[in-house]
Amino acid sequence: MEILNSKIFGENQSATPLLVFHGLFGMLDNWGSFGKDLGEYLPVHLIDLRNHGRSFHSESMSHDDLADDIAHYMDHYGIQKAHVLGHSLGGKAVMQFAIRYPEKVEKLIVVDITPKAYPPHHQGVIKALESVDFNTVGSRNDVEAVLSQYIPERSTIQFLTKNLYWDDNKKLKWRFNLKTLSEKYNEFVSNAIKFGVFEGETLFIAGEKSNYILPQDEFGIKQQFPKAKIVTIKNAGHWVQAENPVDFAAVVKVFLGIG
Repeated sequence: MEILNSKIFGENQSATPLLVFHGLFGMLDNWGSFGKDLGEYLPVHLIDLRNHGRSFHSESMSHDDLADDIAHYMDHYGIQKAHVLGHSLGGKAVMQFAIRYPEKVEKLIVVDITPKAYPPHHQGVIKALESVDFNTVGSRNDVEAVLSQYIPERSTIQFLTKNLYWDDNKKLKWRFNLKTLSEKYNEFVSNAIKFGVFEGETLFIAGEKSNYILPQDEFGIKQQFPKAKIVTIKNAGHWVQAENPVDFAAVVKVFLGIG
């Protein structure tokens, strides 16, 4: 069983650890400053989901796969119980994990996503990524030029190109497994998480300018997470932790009773 790649802050802290999972096409590095900050209070594991970052590649990418990966990770590190936090796709992973393995979860934090199915909405990004021909591009700038033909937002392009690296043959490559992520996209985005109930303490964090968590979603959230509280972070869109890191970290600290 392969174990997810991670970076750990605050290893010597004795409190319940916090496991953090990024979103689609993200990687643990996106959460570095957050990990460093909270690592002052408790052990923080920033973790690459399968098919992302430096974690293993697989042809399978269901919510159950992601949940089982978290369980195996905890077993590997001898963690009995943890707080788990996930953003977007990582949020779906931690919701499924909490429902499947409630005994392993102390507190659950879900960032800007709900348990429901979402219509496909990354087609433009996937088309852009698939348009990059690594046989012809010779630099990061070349890759950015290709992406910019499809993606208007500079911030999205920068986010995606963080995943570039040079392989042993001196060729640029993506760290994420684009083939599986595009083939299995509907399985993990356009599917709701499986029905089940997690009775533990749960916090949903929404971005004020994002439409991922709508007022009418509260009913569905409470059906599966009856103790859920929903907090909205001002001046932030879907990338809540990047767009308003100060308020985001403050809300998480209050919920976890630290700082």
